[in-house]
Amino acid sequence: MSRTTLKIPARSPRMLASAIGVALSAGSAAHLAQAAENTEPTGERNPISLGATNITGQEQDNTSYQVEKASSQKYTAPLVDTPRSVTVVPQQVLKDTAATSLQDALRTVPGITFGAGEGGNPQGDRPFIRGFDAQGDTYLDGVRDTGGQSREIFDIESIEVSKGPNSSFGGRGSAGGSLNLVSKTPQARDFTNGGFTYGSDQTRRYVLDVNRQFLDDSAAFRLNLMSHEQNVAGRDAVNYDRWGVAPSLTFGLGTPTRVNLSYYHMESDDLPDSGIPYGYGSSTATAHVHDKPNDGGDSNNFYGLKSRDFRKTRADISTFSIEHDLNDNITLKNTLRHGSTGQDYVLTQPDDSKFNVNRYGTVWRRANSRVSTTTTTTNQTDLFGSFQALGFKHTYSTGLEFTGEETRVSGYTVSPNANPVCTTAKGSLGGQCTSLSNPNPDDAWNGSIARNYNGTNTKATSRAAYVFDTIELDPKWLLNVGLRYDTFDTEANTNAVAGRTKIKDDSQFFNWQAGLVWKPVENASIYASYATSATPAGGLVGEGSDGNPLSAGAATSDLQPEETVNYELGTKWDLFHDRLSLTAAVFRTEKKNTRILVDALTYQNAGESQVDGIELSASGKITEQWQVFAGYSYLDSELVKSGLNGRNGVVSAGSNKGNQMPNTPKNSFSLWTTYEITPKLTIGGGAFYVDEVYGDVGNTVYVPSYTRYDAMASYKLTKNVDLQLNVQNLTDKTYYDKAFSTHFANQAAGRTALLTTSFHF
Repeated sequence: MSRTTLKIPARSPRMLASAIGVALSAGSAAHLAQAAENTEPTGERNPISLGATNITGQEQDNTSYQVEKASSQKYTAPLVDTPRSVTVVPQQVLKDTAATSLQDALRTVPGITFGAGEGGNPQGDRPFIRGFDAQGDTYLDGVRDTGGQSREIFDIESIEVSKGPNSSFGGRGSAGGSLNLVSKTPQARDFTNGGFTYGSDQTRRYVLDVNRQFLDDSAAFRLNLMSHEQNVAGRDAVNYDRWGVAPSLTFGLGTPTRVNLSYYHMESDDLPDSGIPYGYGSSTATAHVHDKPNDGGDSNNFYGLKSRDFRKTRADISTFSIEHDLNDNITLKNTLRHGSTGQDYVLTQPDDSKFNVNRYGTVWRRANSRVSTTTTTTNQTDLFGSFQALGFKHTYSTGLEFTGEETRVSGYTVSPNANPVCTTAKGSLGGQCTSLSNPNPDDAWNGSIARNYNGTNTKATSRAAYVFDTIELDPKWLLNVGLRYDTFDTEANTNAVAGRTKIKDDSQFFNWQAGLVWKPVENASIYASYATSATPAGGLVGEGSDGNPLSAGAATSDLQPEETVNYELGTKWDLFHDRLSLTAAVFRTEKKNTRILVDALTYQNAGESQVDGIELSASGKITEQWQVFAGYSYLDSELVKSGLNGRNGVVSAGSNKGNQMPNTPKNSFSLWTTYEITPKLTIGGGAFYVDEVYGDVGNTVYVPSYTRYDAMASYKLTKNVDLQLNVQNLTDKTYYDKAFSTHFANQAAGRTALLTTSFHF
């Protein structure tokens, strides 16, 4: 059996953990001894909230859940005056909830679900925002972050969620919204922060965050380190192991010219979770009809194979940016980034396509594989500031963007892997079949795995120009406008046994947004807005299901970009001495020009879907001791024009017209709150509810609704040392957090306890 490699040394995570442990011990022993004698005076009130992630050194200065302005210069107004729904998950929420991944962090934002991946659609983060797939709509510091990944947040300061179509901000895609991850950058002060987390299911996490100034304090260096390993509560055999390093260097702090260099590296080596198969409504069913996952009576059941399954990932991102203040009102910034991400895996999908689950109580261990590498080079130039013209104040941002992307996808030939009828769990099928009720992950795998270098190489080039402006018509009326023009050229070359094929598509599209804001008082706004997005064929550059019908060999197809529009009416208020932000919005999102199957091997831009919704949120302090981060989302989705049923251009019976969109819960709610009982002791907790979610457009498979509860308590042992206990999924609820369209759903972790010791100097 041969496997390719992403050059991930098996000992690297252990070495990094040891290095961080030595650094923590050497750097803190003397400080801890002294700190025990110098506890913080009881008269001071600093909220205590330290999670499993690292400490940024800023928690002493800003522990509020409220955020007043987004990091991107494309937002030309404070959030209270921005005419669209924007939620920022700040560092303090990440700490208090003990979030360690992007999916962990976004649990606090209702209206976002995650879809499952397999082989063709890669493993990794696949968020759905307001019902629309946002797999390719993640940005890092305002620059698109492509490639299938499971993102860590040890080097992330905050996460900005922009809801509703916003291609005017980021270009292609973004039909339901986008995510912007804000990196930790060097600061104009010295600090050393770190921590170690021990938890249930052998969880071990070590983090270190060091910032140092030099060159007469005009420059600073920052280093973030992370090592993480764990099993998963309530899941047999599954384990995750990863490590990362993120150095950054800034020159010109406090001067008109700032230069920043940063590098991010993260590797993982996991035994991935294969999920739970969907069951059938009856033992004689040959098709799903509103069926949910069936674990055979034991939610711990794992259907993978230890001797066969693996997943390795890698991410390397280098960034060089220079920012210069031309004067007090004009700043020029240029960002150059090169990124490379990769995945290498063979994992078991518990497949039910031969109806083994209901006929024989067995499961086929279908092997899905992928070897992919995505490289991206982007240069983005921005000019932003403010000026007066024709009696109006303008706060503007304009820029140019040039990006080249390439994805190479291949995999493995796993044999046997031929969709057998599993009349018995074992036998002559070489470990392919297992019991639904009692699978054994230690079963021997008698087959073979060989590297298959046939695959698809996809290249894309995009060029864009954009401008944004907030015009102050008078102190009570603001007009927010934005316009972007994109060209997107993509070419996919596929090598297969049958020969080589080439697919090309060239697209050009405008997107725009406009919002009128009325301020009845200084700390509030009422707005009406309109925004668009465009999704061209091949927009995911080979790293996901982008709806390009030519990839299925369609004879005639219309490849115009799909178009999405959003109408929104909302209001935002900063209350309680501007400590608490409240928002409310009603909206309709319509996706038109969708590529749908209208005949055998024939697609047209004739589809339509829509989502009508309501969103509410609250973030900040109700009192000086009581914080809240909460939201509610109602999404009424419908496939208005769905086309004919079919897959790969083959028409089948039935109609999806009027069905609910996949991965779109009607109701979802999240509440996270903390209360500072004393200057040393803080308690908190959360409740998260998500309605039933369908996995497919036919609404034949679904995952049930669930409510999950979390709890935390933190204690400031000294002014330099803190303790925090988090218990996630307090009631040990069995629920599913990812739904796939055909065969399986991913089960979430059971009750997990995490104890974090953190220090900061």
